[in-house]
Amino acid sequence: MAQSVELVQPCATLRDSYRALLAEFVAAGEQFVPFVLAFEHDDFGAFLKRLDACARGLDLPDGFVAHSTYWLVRDHREVVGVSNIRHSLTDALRREGGNIGYGIRPSARRQGFGATILRKSLDRAAALGLKRVLVTCARSNTGSAKAILRNGGVLESEEYLPD
Repeated sequence: MAQSVELVQPCATLRDSYRALLAEFVAAGEQFVPFVLAFEHDDFGAFLKRLDACARGLDLPDGFVAHSTYWLVRDHREVVGVSNIRHSLTDALRREGGNIGYGIRPSARRQGFGATILRKSLDRAAALGLKRVLVTCARSNTGSAKAILRNGGVLESEEYLPD
């Protein structure tokens, strides 16, 4: 049977699966990507309200832009990835970060979810009115580079960022 995969807004019904995704990142010793994975979530209701406020551009730290977060969900029950779409770019985001950041839980990698979450995130970005989207990745992240190319991405530049 084919599995269904949807890009959805974060919700309380998927709390445990989201937390399991976070636990996989921690167990693998990996950095939280996208950055919203590092948001406090003990009070899950407050966490969801914070994500909603970010999408509306409210209560953002200096230098941040409005950004929407989505979860890639398999079979209506498992969060396999998280996407964050920045509604505009700052000079810093043009250099590193771009409009879309996403991460796939370690146990779900190499199954095409990177290309899927990016494709669905590009659709959401278009719905937000973004005509041109910048997606960045580390040169060593061949999985993301392949996902970007599979979604029509074009290498615009390479830059060494020592930090």
